[in-house]
Amino acid sequence: MKALVYHGPGQKSWDTVPDPAIQVATDVIVKIDMATICGTDLHILKGDVPAVKPGTILGHEAVGTIVETGTAVTKFKIGDHVLISCISACGSCRYCKEGHYGQCVGGGGWIFGHKIDGLQADYARVPFADNSLYLIPSGLSDEQVLFLSDILPTSFEVGVLNGGVKPGDTVAVIGAGPIGLAAVMTAKLFTPGKIVVIDLADARLAKAKEFGADVTTNTSREDPGNHVRALPNGPRADGPV
Repeated sequence: MKALVYHGPGQKSWDTVPDPAIQVATDVIVKIDMATICGTDLHILKGDVPAVKPGTILGHEAVGTIVETGTAVTKFKIGDHVLISCISACGSCRYCKEGHYGQCVGGGGWIFGHKIDGLQADYARVPFADNSLYLIPSGLSDEQVLFLSDILPTSFEVGVLNGGVKPGDTVAVIGAGPIGLAAVMTAKLFTPGKIVVIDLADARLAKAKEFGADVTTNTSREDPGNHVRALPNGPRADGPV
């Protein structure tokens, strides 16, 4: 099969490599239908993630179709159209049972394109399949669900949930890249009073408006702190932004 392989800092290539195979009974093999490139992949390519060894297939966000299942897989079958989570979960360790799958100590966590071969390939082995895949409802396209693999839930959990967004809040999103735009979308689930997006690029700020931002500010032209404090029902004048 073909795959994007990391060969060390600044080095990658589209190589012909062996097809993946079932290694343990909880694995499945997925034919990758669509994958993305994450900012984390760019950090790996710059040499910022030394745990990634040369020869590793990159990628941790994808959707695909199951072509083979291990004997212990019970929730999925050959032919299922699935979303592959960027975070794998053994399902039995303390952290998995608490719902902290990214901290899995049973062999899961962020492993694709990091500790094992990733998803920017024709096929991929998915460990802990029953806990790490999501069946895509019929009628939804790959494009409609792909960002649920990593970008959108990262914004929701790390930004919105950890930020404690509540109804009526003024929410400031600093940076209108993919993560920031997803934070705008998911913050709206909690009916904030206003969503303010701060960035240097007018094109990104325009997109933030499309995604639901109430106010945008370009830091190359104005002080965002003063702008946010001046908003009706925004943070008090002597408070933090």
